Amino acid sequence: MQGIKYIDEIDISNKRVLIRVDFNVPLDEGNQITDDTRIRSVLPTINYALDENARVILISHLGRPKGIPVDSMSLAPVAKRLGRLLEKEVRLAPDCIGAETKTIVENMKPGTVVLLENLRFHPEETKNEAGFGKQLAALADVYINDAFATAHRAHASNVAVTDYINNVAAGLLMKKELAYFTMAMEKPVRPFVAIIGGKKVSDKVGVLSSLCNRVDKLIIGGGMAMTFFKAMGEEIGKSFAEDSALEAAREVIRIAKEKNIKLYMPVDFVVADKFSAEAETKVVTSQEIPKDWMALDIGPATVTLFTEALANAKTIIWNGPMGVFEIDAFSRGTFALVSSVANSYALTIIGGGDTDVAVHRASEFAKMSYISTGGGAFLEILENNDLPGIAAIRHNQQRQSAV
Repeated sequence: MQGIKYIDEIDISNKRVLIRVDFNVPLDEGNQITDDTRIRSVLPTINYALDENARVILISHLGRPKGIPVDSMSLAPVAKRLGRLLEKEVRLAPDCIGAETKTIVENMKPGTVVLLENLRFHPEETKNEAGFGKQLAALADVYINDAFATAHRAHASNVAVTDYINNVAAGLLMKKELAYFTMAMEKPVRPFVAIIGGKKVSDKVGVLSSLCNRVDKLIIGGGMAMTFFKAMGEEIGKSFAEDSALEAAREVIRIAKEKNIKLYMPVDFVVADKFSAEAETKVVTSQEIPKDWMALDIGPATVTLFTEALANAKTIIWNGPMGVFEIDAFSRGTFALVSSVANSYALTIIGGGDTDVAVHRASEFAKMSYISTGGGAFLEILENNDLPGIAAIRHNQQRQSAV
């Protein structure tokens, strides 16, 4: 599993443990947390550290404050929610570095938790600045990365920090994420089916090519399907398509044929005369999209086709919705496929981001084998790329074992 050690394989007893978590949770206009899944997902790691009598120092980002303090992106609501979940006080430090933060950490007692303020209030974080990483490392004896969702970013809190601390490992959430990916990508029970949706082909060209070397069936839906149809010379009306990705789409079709992968694409669509909840809609076959209309969801025949393609699947991975599911008129395709995946007799791994939201809105999350906390990181692993956050842990552990 990526060749790294985890928190339960190293000594953290009575130590100051700096844990990189992903508390980038959604907030409403009143700054209230609307979904605390990401907070709950790291509770096993935090509780394990507390059971070891560690002093737990948590670091995270929230939103994109672009290197300056922004009140609406403070981690204060997170500290409050985490305290309720842990049933103990979680103190919020006013910054993630600096003299005051250092004093707070130095005065911590074993079995207590401090959350440091938003990492991205400092521009050095996203620049992976060495000095910033060194200041973070100086706060602790042990560093744990349990933020899978940001592991594809080379930032100071998950890369530079590992150069300045000897004891480094991954957390229990990271362990769980990588275990499921290992099952799916290295030793899948077949038939292995991948469902890839979303808007842009360009974001997922590498993923699609990589999957053609691994899966038995590849299902393509969402807005990206329109780029494939245009690449095949089909009429797509005013549907979104990436002209710059047409050749890439043709290459994926070619590879799938060469590798004898069963490639499934929509056979009908829900089309609209404009991109609006008030638009006039109708269902047409893929050959009958009107010139002045746009496809915004897969149609009922496609749902049936895709469901039948999943019938004998033993492993399913899914990233990207089938349509503009945020608008009710164009949500049925995505939600119907959520139901099909949820009711399959397969190991089901759902990619983060929009797919995660769709599964929760369809109230089928409990039936999925695993819902990843990472969107970009999920795609990077599907593309068979090493993640900077995981590579940094591995390199640190290799250095320490060589000493």
